[in-house]
Amino acid sequence: MTALTLSTAGAATLRADALVIGVVKSGKTLVVAPGAEAVDKAFDGRLAAVLETLGASGAEGEATKLPAPAGLKAPVVLAVGLGSAPEDGASYGAETLRRAAGVAARTLTGSKKAAFALPIDDAEDAAAIAEGALLGAYAFTTYQENGKDAKKPLGEVALLGAKPRDKAHKAAAERAQAVAEEINRARDLINMPPNDLTPAAFAAAAQAAGKEHGLKVQVLDEKALAKGGFGGILGVGVGSQNPPRLVRIGYTHPKAEKTLALVGKGITYDSGGISLKPAGHNETMKCDMSGAAAVFSTVVAAARLGLEVNVTGWLALAENMPSGSATRPGDVLRMYSGKTVEVLNTDAEGRLVLADALTRASEEHPDAIVDVATLTGAMVLALGNRTFGIMANDDDYRSAIHEIAEEVGEASWPMPLPADLRKGMDSPTADIANMGERMGGGLVAGLFLQEFVGEGITWAHLDIAGPAFHEGAPYGYTPKGGTGSSVRTLVRLAELTAAGEL
Repeated sequence: MTALTLSTAGAATLRADALVIGVVKSGKTLVVAPGAEAVDKAFDGRLAAVLETLGASGAEGEATKLPAPAGLKAPVVLAVGLGSAPEDGASYGAETLRRAAGVAARTLTGSKKAAFALPIDDAEDAAAIAEGALLGAYAFTTYQENGKDAKKPLGEVALLGAKPRDKAHKAAAERAQAVAEEINRARDLINMPPNDLTPAAFAAAAQAAGKEHGLKVQVLDEKALAKGGFGGILGVGVGSQNPPRLVRIGYTHPKAEKTLALVGKGITYDSGGISLKPAGHNETMKCDMSGAAAVFSTVVAAARLGLEVNVTGWLALAENMPSGSATRPGDVLRMYSGKTVEVLNTDAEGRLVLADALTRASEEHPDAIVDVATLTGAMVLALGNRTFGIMANDDDYRSAIHEIAEEVGEASWPMPLPADLRKGMDSPTADIANMGERMGGGLVAGLFLQEFVGEGITWAHLDIAGPAFHEGAPYGYTPKGGTGSSVRTLVRLAELTAAGEL
């Protein structure tokens, strides 16, 4: 894991493999950003001109390496673009700094230590740079034969301009490290192949983390699920040789006045079941447990941060496979709530496991429930690959989560729950069908889940199908593969709940 330190050394005097600075566009001119004054001085005030000669423009995502002159202890200077210069002395913005730090960390793969001399006005800036660098330094090489010989992620991030003795700066750095490490935990789980990350293996990972961080973990295996009447989770997992699990992982604080329940979809592999997915849609379906990974990591992060709120995570884990024992289209499942569901499409399985977990979570009467899931392709069609949708039974709560996501740098958008779409799930055989109208499919899924939330409980649903798994080239602090989408939003939600602001 990449180390993080706050250094009081100057940019010119710290020994490191590379020195990271920022550059911005000011009209048609390239300008060196604050924090790099000593570096510019070492270039006799001509650093911007040298970078322009090398083709640098200051655009976001751009990284330009050049050898350091005499006077600097680091042999390499890495200039990362911050975009357009802020107007009227405004700050650069946390997400701009976070992405730039991520670009730098990715570019410096193989380096042991890098000094980051990006603009820092306050503790929030320090946190953003730390978080971006730690997330950008992520790599998943567990299954690569040459992994031990491959270039390792950046070993240490030394943050210049932060104040190690300042309580706010120190706390911001510690929080950034904890959150980034838990996001990377989620990424590791998402990237694991499904032959290794079975429901039982996922449950074991939760138990191990619970033991490490003092969390209470309860695991219901297939026998306990059958005895308890969890027909949704069992119905999805019945076709697999790897039986399902329902995991409860709980963090409690003695001073907590509120409880936040988080429910995560944990389909460790989704073939579609009997309603088999078409060719080209199966290859990345190990990521269908991203919601459960996000919930798991959030609960651990809450414990590491010592938040004064009770946070309970529910991981609904199953493998959706076709076989002679698999649930068929037309079958009727009796859910944990007692409601019956006609399964019209076995590839609409996430809502079935979530429904049981939502009902079970509701029995503990939390102040709010938030479920997270890679639930529908319809949400990807609506919002693209980088934005998750938010639905809720309370407009203010939905808006609050959207604002939180914006604050922490995660793209989201509030979505409605149109009552007229509910009729499409009427079934002549059961209480409800697991499919409704094709148009607005993401909203239909939200309406289905709402049926299983306890009366009077504030609830929100995050459909992270788009941003949970990134198939393209890395950008900013986002790697190829699992992203850890929604963890930052959920952690901040827990913090604000603890503070009594929600």
